[in-house]
Amino acid sequence: MSISPRLAFAALLSASLLPALAFASSDAAWEEMRADVSTKCLAAAADSIETAKAVVDPFGSDSFGLALVSGKPKGAEGKITRICVYNKQTKTVELGGELTDEFLNAPEK
Repeated sequence: MSISPRLAFAALLSASLLPALAFASSDAAWEEMRADVSTKCLAAAADSIETAKAVVDPFGSDSFGLALVSGKPKGAEGKITRICVYNKQTKTVELGGELTDEFLNAPEK
């Protein structure tokens, strides 16, 4: 049984495109996860930070998405940052305490 050159070429072309399609879908899934981390972390910080900005770790850890949420503390001056942890399984977030710029930039002891 012989395979026609056209059929062989089509099979080779299809096989070579599969990794690209998988990679593209993976990029989309990572982007969707980053957007969800950002949205949920900003919402969680809304009670404590005015005009918050989230910086999302591109991939997080195996189990968690991670972000730093920063901005002006509500009712106070200065700037604070809170660590936001996003559970990849439950898609819920938790915030760490308020870290001031002074705390973040303090010299090591």
